[in-house]
Amino acid sequence: MGRPKTQTDRRLTLVAAAESMIAKRGLAGVTLRDVANEAGMSSSALLYYYPGLKDLLDDVQRKAVERFCTIRAASVAEIADPRLRLKTMIESGLPTDTDDQLCRLLLELGAYSRSDASYAARHITLFERQVSIYVGILEAGAATGIFKLRAASETIARSLVVLEDGLGLHLVNVVPAVDQPSAMAILTSYAELATGCSLR
Repeated sequence: MGRPKTQTDRRLTLVAAAESMIAKRGLAGVTLRDVANEAGMSSSALLYYYPGLKDLLDDVQRKAVERFCTIRAASVAEIADPRLRLKTMIESGLPTDTDDQLCRLLLELGAYSRSDASYAARHITLFERQVSIYVGILEAGAATGIFKLRAASETIARSLVVLEDGLGLHLVNVVPAVDQPSAMAILTSYAELATGCSLR
């Protein structure tokens, strides 16, 4: 019974090592040898757990998507006021700074979605799960009369996630085009227009 736990632990170690290397070098600069060295094992030992770099990166993306969506859902789960829920949800979708490792990781891995169907499928899952959380917040706010939605809840939710993604790309650049407070203000302004409700 100890062996599966060891395998699981080793895979988690390798995923963490891959995340660390992506944060340091960007996705294009990561090799199996780099990840193995970061994890403190040989390349041949790594290949016992993952047949190749793509298999490892698949697992990295899968776990990153799950972690990000779980964090976002948890951040608003206990908040009753729709205004505060929406504001908190917006805050949870933006990188905190250029060193936000999880957001950078998702943005780096998202680039593969243009050429790899499995990455694209997980990227769609990431998008739709975030949209679903927003839809729940928007519809709850509309049901109580606090929000006066200017468009369908799904349209507003999709727009918010797309804005987050675009602003997030700028926020993690070496020289950001916008800073975090400005990005937050842009998203908040759109959310206020879309819901007919002040969030400040």
